[in-house]
Amino acid sequence: MNNIFDSHAHYNDEQFDIDRDSLLASLPEAGIVGIINCGTDTASSFASLEMAEKYPFVYAACGYHPESALEFYEAGLVDIEKMLSHPKCVAVGEIGLEYHYDFVPKDVQKYVFEKHLELAVKYNMPVIVHDREAHADTMDLLKKYKPKGVLHCYSGSTEMAKEVLKLGMYIGLGGAVTFKNAVKPVEVAEMIPLDRLLLETDCPYMAPVPMRGKRNNSEYISYIAEKIAMIREIEPDDLLSITAENTKRLFGIK
Repeated sequence: MNNIFDSHAHYNDEQFDIDRDSLLASLPEAGIVGIINCGTDTASSFASLEMAEKYPFVYAACGYHPESALEFYEAGLVDIEKMLSHPKCVAVGEIGLEYHYDFVPKDVQKYVFEKHLELAVKYNMPVIVHDREAHADTMDLLKKYKPKGVLHCYSGSTEMAKEVLKLGMYIGLGGAVTFKNAVKPVEVAEMIPLDRLLLETDCPYMAPVPMRGKRNNSEYISYIAEKIAMIREIEPDDLLSITAENTKRLFGIK
């Protein structure tokens, strides 16, 4: 398949240490036209920028993941703000709220999330939002700041998806839509306007069926595209072309 644009990846993860460069170099031949590599703190955001400088088809998102919120302090905000001016930085991310695990207090997460949302609005940049079991608080803050952006690895209901769409935001779907017991992702895949859909891997995590349990990479978006195309009764290549254009439009990539 061609026109694969992976809107959310983590190629700086240690799982890629053994073959990162050779894998990335091979991806264009596999039909990958673009990748947004997401930072989760200062170090990984800087690594994403370095990767984007090295590979023309890679772009960076810079920010603090909620699981890194305790490391943030105000110095982190200064670091991220500096990175946003880099020509290959296209988003503030990965940011948001993670309530499945409780080792970072919710008030700390919300504070760090808000600081990033303020930056995004200040610089008119899209956000890449992580929302796990934190739907109400996530939506409250998105409605407050009204950023452009995407809710990645979307796990909410169709009702919530409608609220996300009303805000002008996009929804990212990945491997979960292929899982045997998937319900919400399939329902969202059925209802979302195609011009507001992004495809993603979240690699090295969330590999789709039939690669579940393996290290994920951008090539595996083909399985996600096949599943959603089947749901929507269109050709997978058409879906990939649509979602690639959506990704370029949202992140201002020509």
